[in-house]
Amino acid sequence: MGKHIVILGGGTAGTMTANRLCRTYDRRECRITVVDQDDDHIYQPGLLFVPFGLARPDHLVRPRPRQLDAAVDYKQARIERVDLDARTVHLAGGIRLPYDVLVVATGARLLPEETEGLTGPGWGEKVFTFYDLPGAVGLHEALERFEGGRLVIDVADLPLKCPVAPLEFAFLADWHLQRRGIRDRVELTYATPLDAAFTKPVAAKALGGLLKEKGVELVTEFTLGEVDGERGRLVSYDDREVPFDLAVVVPLHGGAEYVERSEGLGDELGFVPVDPHTLQLPGRPEVFAIGDAAGLPASKAGSVAHFEGEVLVHNIGRHLAGQPLDASFDGHANCFVETGFHKALLIDFNYDTEPLPGHFPGPLGLPLLKESHASHLGKLAFEWLYWHSLLPGRELPGIGSAMPEHGKNRVST
Repeated sequence: MGKHIVILGGGTAGTMTANRLCRTYDRRECRITVVDQDDDHIYQPGLLFVPFGLARPDHLVRPRPRQLDAAVDYKQARIERVDLDARTVHLAGGIRLPYDVLVVATGARLLPEETEGLTGPGWGEKVFTFYDLPGAVGLHEALERFEGGRLVIDVADLPLKCPVAPLEFAFLADWHLQRRGIRDRVELTYATPLDAAFTKPVAAKALGGLLKEKGVELVTEFTLGEVDGERGRLVSYDDREVPFDLAVVVPLHGGAEYVERSEGLGDELGFVPVDPHTLQLPGRPEVFAIGDAAGLPASKAGSVAHFEGEVLVHNIGRHLAGQPLDASFDGHANCFVETGFHKALLIDFNYDTEPLPGHFPGPLGLPLLKESHASHLGKLAFEWLYWHSLLPGRELPGIGSAMPEHGKNRVST
């Protein structure tokens, strides 16, 4: 049956990896097993649109097994732990899965209970998150009832999945409230632990400028320490307060629980600290991580998982062949940032190059760091590409894992 590759996680990263491997190897070379604890594959970028009535929740969920190549052995089970020395995954019910190669792709989990008061009084009533499906649905209902007051979007701390999504929520909230005719009755605030609207200077200036244009107050270096739902207050660790009538909080993130139970696998946050260019766990050449589960200085975003996948599958083959790994992953990420009013802007960057103006993927491509209707259409088209091209493991013509330099305009900061 050849080598056994076990992939933990059947989300975006795990599914893409499994399907790419099936396109690369036949069953005589590799046997591929994917493990996840449930059968619901959620299109996570769509969660942003649910609170505004722009996406139907049931359209975002599809069965995990149907997204996987028929050659993949899918197991629905709780992962107990990984024994790195024995090269074995322990599942609930005493099931053991030996592996020749292990890929950790179980993503990041939300930890709202780790913030004092977040899941206390007001949770699900005037304090919500849109980072999971029940929260997004509940927030939609709350926004429909909301008639004015202080609406606060808060990022508890880093790292988090899709770092631009909270900004997108602020932009869409401004648009939504204007459509309802109540924007003048709402104070919009965006609170972030960063010292600016985004992590890099050029993009921070552009995105911060958009917040200002839309009348959204920006509160920086605000690391959430407590949520007082009864009194309507967000309190930072340095005792600053942001009052609210409706709060949208992005909770703390951590890795999967089993990673913490697996000696030598994860870091203090439960993410797998792999080499940033090969995606291999140092000291364990048969172990790799991809997507949000990987402890990398890259954005936890679906595009990153897609670009990582090309390098990862290549490196799995090189590892099995006893060859040196390809250290070519450069942290490439890109994202359509929805800004409301049927517009969006596109950002493209990697470990060394921040989001810059210009065009992607070349001089005649879509504009970067500039609002356009074309980028909004790109954002909408991405859902079809996700289900029919990216998840099946197909390549996008002209868009490789390496960030393109051609078309970018270097600017002084």
